[in-house]
Amino acid sequence: MIAEKVKTGERRPNEVDVYVGSRLRQRRRLLNVSQEKLADALGLTFQQVQKYERGFNRISASKLFEAARFLQSPIDYFFDGLGRPEEGGAGTPIEPASPPFMYGFMAAPDGAELATAFMKIPRRRRRRMLVELAREFAADPEPAATTE
Repeated sequence: MIAEKVKTGERRPNEVDVYVGSRLRQRRRLLNVSQEKLADALGLTFQQVQKYERGFNRISASKLFEAARFLQSPIDYFFDGLGRPEEGGAGTPIEPASPPFMYGFMAAPDGAELATAFMKIPRRRRRRMLVELAREFAADPEPAATTE
């Protein structure tokens, strides 16, 4: 594992590796592909895919290329949102094309499924009703469970 040293002597994942790993996880979940299925396609264990997705291990160029091909994604997808190296921005996220909450939403286990189902709703009015329902849920969280 290649990582940055912290003053205390502990190692932490490199920011670029964490970012690329999070984009790998986001794309995999968007396509509803399990870690096991991706691991099989790359000739790895699912534990290795987990390490890549968390940025604990750096994914090699050849494995990233294979992952991009398997996940039907251009290579630059995994770097989208990082600063340009020639501008001294390597590892520094720039303003992404999508708002930051979208990356978290799509990386959430139910986020990609919800987005896919939402886009399959043919009537705009029904999609609007779903948005209003989500706003209601967000504004009025469930009260704590009571025991009877």
